[in-house]
Amino acid sequence: MSIPKEIVTTGAPPAVGAYSQAIDTGDFVFTSGSLPLDPVSKAMPEDIKAQATQALNNLKAILAAAGTSLEKVVKATIFLADIRDFQAVNEVYSTYFSKPYPARSCYAVAALPLGAKLEIELIATK
Repeated sequence: MSIPKEIVTTGAPPAVGAYSQAIDTGDFVFTSGSLPLDPVSKAMPEDIKAQATQALNNLKAILAAAGTSLEKVVKATIFLADIRDFQAVNEVYSTYFSKPYPARSCYAVAALPLGAKLEIELIATK
C-alpha cells in the first residue's frame, strides 16, 4: 500500500479545519465533505439545486487534481439539512453521474457548517 497523499486544489474551497480536501491512497481517492462554497468568492448560493451544483463542481475539481474523475466514483454520501430537498438534489446529482451509478447514502442531519443545506463526499478509483 502506498503512503497516503494529500490532494490540494484552488479549484475548490480550501479546508477550513484539520482535514484535507482529499486523500489519494494510490488505488482510491477519498474526498472530504464538500460544502457548496464558490472557491474564489467563498459565497454560497441560497437555492438547493445551486448548492448541489456548486458542491459537485468542487468535487469534480478535487478529483481532477487527484488524477481521476466523476466517472470513477464508486461511493457518494450526501448530507442534507432538510430531507425534503432529496428530490431536487437527486435531479442535479443525476446530471453528473450515469449508469452504473455509484453506490450512495443520503442522510438528514441536524445542521451543516456555515448554514449549508447540503454537503457531499465521494470515494473514487484511480
